[in-house]
Amino acid sequence: MHFADPKVAVAVVLRENGRVLLVRRVNEPFRGKWTLPAGFIDAGEDPRQAAERECQEETGLTVRASQVVDVIAGREHPRGADFVIVFAAAILSGDLQPGDDADRAEWFEANDLPPLAFRATASVLS
Repeated sequence: MHFADPKVAVAVVLRENGRVLLVRRVNEPFRGKWTLPAGFIDAGEDPRQAAERECQEETGLTVRASQVVDVIAGREHPRGADFVIVFAAAILSGDLQPGDDADRAEWFEANDLPPLAFRATASVLS
């Protein structure tokens, strides 16, 4: 039996004053729902650098990814990732503005989250 190579994504958790930064998806699946800044790792790319790149593309913020918060297995939709590596991160610079796959980027209180796109996001934020 032949299996395709797994697709690996990265996500960033930014927390500040009891709030978490989320982006609203402009693409299917789950268009209009919210998620952590995230995306796929490019071939040959370091996962930590991929997480920092994806966050910058989606939020306009330059961040430093630090420790791994979680590694979540299980594809949620046909075009999704088989594994998501979630990093904690800190903001280094930049102005918050949505970009790339996001049309909004906002801070939310941990106990008042909007509709989330992925189980992985819900799992990390619970």
